[in-house]
Amino acid sequence: MPYKEIEITKMYYTIGEVANMFGVNSSLIRFWEKEFDVLKPKKNKKGNRLFTPEDIEHIKVIYNLLREQGLTIEGAKKYLKENKKAIKHEIKVEIDSTTNILNKLSAIKSKLIAIRNKL
Repeated sequence: MPYKEIEITKMYYTIGEVANMFGVNSSLIRFWEKEFDVLKPKKNKKGNRLFTPEDIEHIKVIYNLLREQGLTIEGAKKYLKENKKAIKHEIKVEIDSTTNILNKLSAIKSKLIAIRNKL
């Protein structure tokens, strides 16, 4: 029976990891946290911010609005306020589609391993 690899996902990311994901400074992530109500990272006893995958999805939306679409902070806040349900749906669909793709890829990998073992 072939070894099945389990994808390990982190429950929490530090502010430095998040900043590296988006190629920005940690101070910008802290600023966005103050400006946007949807960002509410947990903090440990030392006060370090711990971001969940859901927080990262919110940062993706904020990054897209500010950096890629060129909206102002106020414009992005207004957009998020007006489209809260649509954004939550988009994030859920993105997570579901990623999971679905990973499941399909692991099934293909299993089939390929089975074919290789028959050779």
